[in-house]
Amino acid sequence: MHQASAYLETVNGPKYLAQLCKHFAHKIEVFHSEGHGVCRFPFGTGILDADESGLRMVAEAAGADELKRTQEVIESHLMRFAFREPQQALQWHGADQAAPA
Repeated sequence: MHQASAYLETVNGPKYLAQLCKHFAHKIEVFHSEGHGVCRFPFGTGILDADESGLRMVAEAAGADELKRTQEVIESHLMRFAFREPQQALQWHGADQAAPA
């Protein structure tokens, strides 16, 4: 299993988590509770955790290509919802590297 994580520092983490889960739920299986979400794409899984300081995203997939696709889908949708945030690419870190908190 391949895994990567990214973090967006923002006071809107819970809002973005809810928007992403609601959006993805139209097409895929999504589990969502306050501050936590799991999105099961055909090619991988996105795990989202949010609090008042930010949004942590973990992408998991069986292979490297599927992991990259999972990351791209999560990031592209987040950037659309977070258009008021300073725009920058997320820094994804592999399972052997800690993502900044």
